Amino acid sequence: MKGDKLDMWLDLGYFRMHQDVFTCRYLMIDDMICPIHWLRIVLPNVDYKAKQRSLLRSNARFQVTIKPFILTDEAEALYARYKIAVDFDAPESVEFWLMNGSDTNIFDTYAVEVRDENRLIAVGIFDKGEKSIAGIMNFYDPAYRKHSLGKYLMLQKIDYARQQQMLYYYPGYVVSYYAKFDYKLFPCEAATEVFDDMTADWLPFSRETVNALAIGMLNDM
Repeated sequence: MKGDKLDMWLDLGYFRMHQDVFTCRYLMIDDMICPIHWLRIVLPNVDYKAKQRSLLRSNARFQVTIKPFILTDEAEALYARYKIAVDFDAPESVEFWLMNGSDTNIFDTYAVEVRDENRLIAVGIFDKGEKSIAGIMNFYDPAYRKHSLGKYLMLQKIDYARQQQMLYYYPGYVVSYYAKFDYKLFPCEAATEVFDDMTADWLPFSRETVNALAIGMLNDM
Protein backbone atom coordinates (compact mmCIF):
# COMPACT_ATOMS: atom_id res chain seq x y z
CA MET A 1 0.00 0.00 0.00
CA LYS A 2 2.53 2.52 -1.22
CA GLY A 3 2.85 5.34 -3.72
CA ASP A 4 -0.20 6.24 -5.78
CA LYS A 5 -2.13 3.22 -4.48
CA LEU A 6 -2.13 4.73 -0.98
CA ASP A 7 -3.02 8.12 -2.48
CA MET A 8 -6.05 6.55 -4.16
CA TRP A 9 -7.44 4.97 -0.98
CA LEU A 10 -6.88 8.12 1.05
CA ASP A 11 -8.69 10.16 -1.60
CA LEU A 12 -11.65 7.78 -1.28
CA GLY A 13 -11.94 8.38 2.47
CA TYR A 14 -10.10 5.27 3.67
CA PHE A 15 -7.40 5.15 6.34
CA ARG A 16 -4.88 2.72 7.73
CA MET A 17 -5.59 0.26 10.52
CA HIS A 18 -2.89 -2.34 11.24
CA GLN A 19 -1.91 -3.73 7.80
CA ASP A 20 -5.08 -2.80 5.97
CA VAL A 21 -7.27 0.20 5.18
CA PHE A 22 -10.79 0.86 6.45
CA THR A 23 -13.41 3.53 6.61
CA CYS A 24 -16.31 4.25 8.93
CA ARG A 25 -19.10 6.81 9.17
CA TYR A 26 -20.09 6.88 12.86
CA LEU A 27 -18.82 6.52 16.40
CA MET A 28 -21.05 5.59 19.34
CA ILE A 29 -20.18 7.98 22.20
CA ASP A 30 -22.18 8.01 25.43
CA ASP A 31 -25.07 6.23 23.67
CA MET A 32 -25.11 8.92 20.97
CA ILE A 33 -24.48 8.20 17.27
CA CYS A 34 -21.85 10.72 16.16
CA PRO A 35 -21.00 11.14 12.45
CA ILE A 36 -17.31 11.00 11.48
CA HIS A 37 -15.79 13.49 9.03
CA TRP A 38 -12.50 12.58 7.36
CA LEU A 39 -10.09 15.46 6.82
CA ARG A 40 -7.20 16.38 4.59
CA ILE A 41 -4.98 19.44 4.51
CA VAL A 42 -4.08 20.92 1.12
CA LEU A 43 -0.38 21.48 1.66
CA PRO A 44 0.27 24.26 -0.89
CA ASN A 45 -2.47 26.29 0.83
CA VAL A 46 -1.07 26.02 4.36
CA ASP A 47 -0.32 29.42 5.91
CA TYR A 48 0.77 29.32 9.53
CA LYS A 49 -0.66 32.03 11.77
CA ALA A 50 0.54 33.32 15.13
CA LYS A 51 -0.33 30.19 17.18
CA GLN A 52 1.49 27.83 14.84
CA ARG A 53 4.57 30.03 14.53
CA SER A 54 4.66 30.51 18.30
CA LEU A 55 4.58 26.74 18.89
CA LEU A 56 7.43 26.18 16.43
CA ARG A 57 9.51 28.87 18.14
CA SER A 58 8.83 27.65 21.67
CA ASN A 59 9.95 24.09 20.79
CA ALA A 60 12.92 25.09 18.64
CA ARG A 61 15.41 23.84 21.24
CA PHE A 62 14.31 20.24 20.66
CA GLN A 63 16.07 18.07 18.08
CA VAL A 64 13.82 16.74 15.30
CA THR A 65 14.70 13.79 13.07
CA ILE A 66 12.51 12.34 10.32
CA LYS A 67 13.43 8.91 9.01
CA PRO A 68 11.99 5.52 7.96
CA PHE A 69 10.20 4.04 10.93
CA ILE A 70 11.76 1.19 12.89
CA LEU A 71 9.93 0.00 15.98
CA THR A 72 12.24 0.16 19.01
CA ASP A 73 11.96 -0.62 22.70
CA GLU A 74 12.58 3.09 23.33
CA ALA A 75 9.50 4.07 21.31
CA GLU A 76 7.33 1.40 22.94
CA ALA A 77 8.43 2.55 26.40
CA LEU A 78 7.55 6.15 25.53
CA TYR A 79 4.14 5.04 24.23
CA ALA A 80 3.49 3.04 27.41
CA ARG A 81 4.04 6.19 29.51
CA TYR A 82 1.80 8.18 27.18
CA LYS A 83 -0.99 5.57 27.26
CA ILE A 84 -1.16 5.60 31.05
CA ALA A 85 -1.59 9.38 31.07
CA VAL A 86 -4.32 9.85 28.45
CA ASP A 87 -8.04 9.93 29.17
CA PHE A 88 -9.23 7.93 26.17
CA ASP A 89 -9.10 4.33 24.99
CA ALA A 90 -5.70 4.13 23.26
CA PRO A 91 -4.29 1.08 21.39
CA GLU A 92 -2.41 -1.38 23.57
CA SER A 93 0.96 -0.76 21.87
CA VAL A 94 2.62 0.75 18.82
CA GLU A 95 3.21 -2.74 17.43
CA PHE A 96 -0.46 -3.62 17.79
CA TRP A 97 -1.70 -0.49 16.04
CA LEU A 98 0.77 -0.68 13.15
CA MET A 99 1.40 -4.38 12.67
CA ASN A 100 -1.00 -6.48 14.80
CA GLY A 101 1.47 -9.38 14.68
CA SER A 102 2.37 -9.12 10.99
CA ASP A 103 5.99 -9.65 10.01
CA THR A 104 5.74 -7.38 6.95
CA ASN A 105 4.78 -3.73 6.72
CA ILE A 106 2.98 -3.08 3.44
CA PHE A 107 3.11 0.68 4.01
CA ASP A 108 5.98 3.14 3.51
CA THR A 109 6.12 4.29 7.12
CA TYR A 110 8.18 7.16 8.53
CA ALA A 111 8.63 8.64 11.99
CA VAL A 112 9.23 12.10 13.38
CA GLU A 113 11.40 11.75 16.48
CA VAL A 114 11.68 14.66 18.91
CA ARG A 115 14.44 14.63 21.50
CA ASP A 116 15.40 16.84 24.40
CA GLU A 117 19.14 16.26 24.27
CA ASN A 118 19.30 12.43 24.32
CA ARG A 119 15.82 11.87 25.73
CA LEU A 120 13.11 10.74 23.30
CA ILE A 121 10.08 12.88 24.15
CA ALA A 122 7.75 12.48 21.15
CA VAL A 123 7.15 10.30 18.11
CA GLY A 124 4.86 11.00 15.18
CA ILE A 125 4.28 8.13 12.74
CA PHE A 126 3.03 8.64 9.19
CA ASP A 127 2.71 6.75 5.91
CA LYS A 128 3.97 8.12 2.61
CA GLY A 129 2.23 7.88 -0.72
CA GLU A 130 3.32 9.52 -3.94
CA LYS A 131 1.56 12.84 -3.35
CA SER A 132 0.16 12.38 0.16
CA ILE A 133 1.05 11.51 3.71
CA ALA A 134 -1.29 10.02 6.31
CA GLY A 135 -0.74 10.70 9.99
CA ILE A 136 -1.07 7.41 11.88
CA MET A 137 0.08 7.97 15.48
CA ASN A 138 1.36 10.78 17.69
CA PHE A 139 2.54 10.16 21.25
CA TYR A 140 4.75 11.99 23.71
CA ASP A 141 6.20 12.05 27.19
CA PRO A 142 3.49 13.25 29.63
CA ALA A 143 6.16 15.27 31.46
CA TYR A 144 6.29 17.54 28.39
CA ARG A 145 2.55 18.06 28.10
CA LYS A 146 2.84 21.87 28.26
CA HIS A 147 4.82 21.84 24.99
CA SER A 148 1.79 20.71 22.92
CA LEU A 149 3.90 18.03 21.27
CA GLY A 150 0.96 16.36 19.53
CA LYS A 151 0.25 19.55 17.61
CA TYR A 152 3.97 20.14 17.14
CA LEU A 153 4.31 16.71 15.51
CA MET A 154 1.54 17.61 13.06
CA LEU A 155 3.42 20.75 12.03
CA GLN A 156 6.62 18.75 11.59
CA LYS A 157 4.82 16.27 9.33
CA ILE A 158 3.39 19.12 7.27
CA ASP A 159 6.77 20.82 6.89
CA TYR A 160 8.37 17.55 5.79
CA ALA A 161 5.61 16.81 3.27
CA ARG A 162 5.83 20.31 1.82
CA GLN A 163 9.59 19.95 1.43
CA GLN A 164 8.85 16.75 -0.51
CA GLN A 165 6.42 18.74 -2.70
CA MET A 166 3.46 16.61 -1.69
CA LEU A 167 -0.11 17.82 -2.07
CA TYR A 168 -2.08 16.42 0.89
CA TYR A 169 -1.76 15.53 4.55
CA TYR A 170 -4.52 13.29 5.92
CA PRO A 171 -4.66 13.68 9.73
CA GLY A 172 -7.70 11.49 10.39
CA TYR A 173 -11.18 12.68 11.32
CA VAL A 174 -13.24 15.01 13.47
CA VAL A 175 -16.50 13.88 15.06
CA SER A 176 -19.80 15.72 15.23
CA TYR A 177 -21.00 16.55 18.76
CA TYR A 178 -17.62 15.52 20.21
CA ALA A 179 -14.78 18.06 20.28
CA LYS A 180 -11.91 15.81 21.41
CA PHE A 181 -10.63 15.38 17.84
CA ASP A 182 -10.82 19.05 16.88
CA TYR A 183 -7.09 19.49 17.50
CA LYS A 184 -6.62 18.08 13.98
CA LEU A 185 -7.79 21.46 12.68
CA PHE A 186 -4.93 23.26 14.46
CA PRO A 187 -2.36 23.42 11.62
CA CYS A 188 -4.47 25.49 9.20
CA GLU A 189 -8.24 25.30 9.16
CA ALA A 190 -8.36 27.45 6.01
CA ALA A 191 -6.35 24.80 4.11
CA THR A 192 -8.46 21.88 5.42
CA GLU A 193 -11.01 19.91 3.40
CA VAL A 194 -13.71 17.51 4.62
CA PHE A 195 -14.87 14.37 2.81
CA ASP A 196 -18.47 14.06 1.68
CA ASP A 197 -18.94 10.30 1.56
CA MET A 198 -22.30 10.65 -0.22
CA THR A 199 -20.64 12.19 -3.30
CA ALA A 200 -16.96 11.22 -2.71
CA ASP A 201 -16.07 14.91 -3.01
CA TRP A 202 -13.68 16.89 -0.82
CA LEU A 203 -15.21 20.18 0.33
CA PRO A 204 -13.65 23.26 1.94
CA PHE A 205 -13.93 22.78 5.70
CA SER A 206 -16.40 24.87 7.66
CA ARG A 207 -18.58 24.18 10.68
CA GLU A 208 -21.64 24.81 8.54
CA THR A 209 -20.51 22.20 6.00
CA VAL A 210 -19.78 19.63 8.71
CA ASN A 211 -23.17 20.21 10.33
CA ALA A 212 -24.93 19.78 6.97
CA LEU A 213 -22.98 16.58 6.27
CA ALA A 214 -23.85 15.24 9.74
CA ILE A 215 -27.56 15.84 9.21
CA GLY A 216 -27.42 14.07 5.86
CA MET A 217 -25.54 11.12 7.33
CA LEU A 218 -27.98 10.72 10.20
CA ASN A 219 -30.95 10.94 7.82
CA ASP A 220 -29.29 8.26 5.66
CA MET A 221 -29.14 5.70 8.47
